[in-house]
Amino acid sequence: MQLFDDPDFNFQALFALGAAGEGATEVGETLTAVNAINQAGVNNQSYTETFRSWGDRLAKQAQGAGEDDEPQTQGFRALRSSAYYEQALYFVLGSAEPDREQRLYQAGRDSFDTFTRTLTPPAVTATLPYGDARMPLWFFRPEGATGRRPTVILTNGSDGQNVDMWTYGVAEALRRDWNALVYDGPGQGQLLFVDGVPFTPRWERVVTPIVDWLTARDDVNPDRIALTGLSLGGVLAPRAAAFERRLAAVVAGPGVVAPWNAFPPEIREVLAPTKEETNRIWNEEAAPDIPKSDYFTLNKRFEPYDAAVMRQARQGELFTDFWTPARVLVDMDISKVAGRIRCPALVVDFEDDQFFPGQARTLYDLIRSDKDYVEMTRAQGAQLHCSPMAPQHYCETVFDWLQQKVRG
Repeated sequence: MQLFDDPDFNFQALFALGAAGEGATEVGETLTAVNAINQAGVNNQSYTETFRSWGDRLAKQAQGAGEDDEPQTQGFRALRSSAYYEQALYFVLGSAEPDREQRLYQAGRDSFDTFTRTLTPPAVTATLPYGDARMPLWFFRPEGATGRRPTVILTNGSDGQNVDMWTYGVAEALRRDWNALVYDGPGQGQLLFVDGVPFTPRWERVVTPIVDWLTARDDVNPDRIALTGLSLGGVLAPRAAAFERRLAAVVAGPGVVAPWNAFPPEIREVLAPTKEETNRIWNEEAAPDIPKSDYFTLNKRFEPYDAAVMRQARQGELFTDFWTPARVLVDMDISKVAGRIRCPALVVDFEDDQFFPGQARTLYDLIRSDKDYVEMTRAQGAQLHCSPMAPQHYCETVFDWLQQKVRG
């Protein structure tokens, strides 16, 4: 489906369109924004400003709700506000004011928090230590649920926000009487945009404290805890499952083995054996030939792996330390540990995946435990990375599998 001629803008807008199925957006609001952007001229500035204004509008409506207003109305307006702020956040580094990144993140986070408080029952919030920072958690429970229940830990990727986890798991989990937990790990959400903590290849150090927290609760069945990973989470979740033995199942959507291989060869070739040589090649041979119009894409792709990249990107500059984020990406390769996974595993593939083509099948072949492979296809309307137009189909597939594997 084509909303914009530019494939990058089109791809992001498809997520806004697909999220309408779970109430995280409205089709009419999304298409109205798309029309406004097309009329203004499609660029980072018009995209950011148009979706920011929609986020502001709905946030104001949610904040202005009176005592007589239904909490569902307040909550879902806040949820849509959060989704539109996320759309603006994605392209803000390429706008005229890249230093607004943290403010846009915080606006979307505030709206998401408003939404979670209006649910019945409200989401339980907590934080867990990670180095000098604290990871925020949101724990969702089905209405009227009693006793210990199966629980899914939902792992995001490198540029998705909490609101995406509502669309890609929380809503479906609650319908099936599962608990669901959403979190920001290093390189994500609060830890990235506020605390400046980049990704770690050792994702088991992120997930294990979350499993500890869950198993201490009297509404969680400790034998029925599953872990899913969306987008880059498709390498993070399997990495954690290779070491955290209390997981009952793991899902990788898509399956990812080597995130560094998603970068084009001309970028990967910059990486040399030493930091000094790598950064000399980058700053003296590669970067001078990169047009300023391409700064956004590079900054956006590298930002979650090094706080210094984020700081320079917020000043409208191209990063100068190539070595540090590149080494994190290289170290995220799980080809040597995927065979350690012991729990049942579902590897999801997406037809026409733009970022990790072929990697899902590679991960599937590496896993030695009980495993299944499924492809989201063009015929289903579920093509492209993360099935942006078919999150409900994705969730139905994942949770049907989980309910078969996570019994108790």
